[in-house]
Amino acid sequence: MTKRRHTPEQVIKKFRETEVAIAEGSTVADAARRIGVTEQTFYRWRSGYGGPMIDQVRRLKRLESENSRLKRAVVDLTLDNQILREASEGNF
Repeated sequence: MTKRRHTPEQVIKKFRETEVAIAEGSTVADAARRIGVTEQTFYRWRSGYGGPMIDQVRRLKRLESENSRLKRAVVDLTLDNQILREASEGNF
């Protein structure tokens, strides 16, 4: 059997096909054989392409926290702006 390299797009596509087959009740060995790779290759792909990495999850949590903090700041500044606008018009 000749070695061939798969592009990341091909790996992801084949990995997802295998996941679907496993979810339908097929064994890992059968699903891997169906896409033309060994079981070991499937497990290697799963560790590399299977889900979000820990650092990506941490970054996402940090960005969500920063986003909520900035939204609160925008609300506070908008309220301050409205108060100042009303005070400058004399409608208080």
